[in-house]
Amino acid sequence: MSVCDKFIVSLLFLLSSSVPASSQPSTVSGRLKSSPALTVTDAGPWKTVYKGIAFRQMSLERSEPKHSIDLKLVRFDTQWLFPRILRSVQFGFKGANAKTFVEKSSAIAAINANYFDSDGKPLAFLKVAGQIINSRVSPSPLYTGIFGIKDQRPIIWHRDEFLPDQAEEALQAGPLLLLHGIPQAVTGVPNRANRRALIGIDLEQRLVMAVTDTVLGGLHWYELQEILSASTWQVQLTDLLNLDGGGSAQLYVKAGNFEAMVPGTTEVPVAIGIFHR
Repeated sequence: MSVCDKFIVSLLFLLSSSVPASSQPSTVSGRLKSSPALTVTDAGPWKTVYKGIAFRQMSLERSEPKHSIDLKLVRFDTQWLFPRILRSVQFGFKGANAKTFVEKSSAIAAINANYFDSDGKPLAFLKVAGQIINSRVSPSPLYTGIFGIKDQRPIIWHRDEFLPDQAEEALQAGPLLLLHGIPQAVTGVPNRANRRALIGIDLEQRLVMAVTDTVLGGLHWYELQEILSASTWQVQLTDLLNLDGGGSAQLYVKAGNFEAMVPGTTEVPVAIGIFHR
């Protein structure tokens, strides 16, 4: 190789190395520190699918019992988009799926929200459009977090730090998994792998929705804490709240030509929708 060729190769290497990590595709794979039986087989890149919206699919594999899990994430830039809490009764339904919430409300995305009883009534605090539907802030070890909206901006609180007047809209769910970048202890509730629906806020104050798309198994609380906060996979949430999971876990996004869905097996009475400013 000539001196000129060596110079060109060195220059190309330096240029590629100088690309900021946040703009490089996240394809890192590897086992979780918190759970050696779980491996991220394909971290997937963030793909901009519409103005202010990025989508990503992470593929994971559990060795015991052996099965695959897909984790679908959608990130919303709050400069262009904002959240609202939606109730199915607004549209004449006892319950609805995420796609129906989007179609009826003219949202561009929706994810299932809080826990509810067999009659569709919220089991903990719920405030929608300034109206308190359930005033009780539950002390249950499961319901440790509050997702709220103030001046069209998303906020996540620990329930012990929340006052109803702090938010125009808010719902109680849980467990709270991350707060101000610190993993929260989860005690008093079963820590088993399950289908999950989550909402979080990242370092740049963008809103992130995540749902596990799997028939078998799912993820543990501590696995989600690591996957969604570690810099390894470039999600880096500072605040993260678990929403109602199991059959309720569902997500639908329709923006321009982009469409993505994780269907649930149960219709839900409340969802968090995303709208254009």
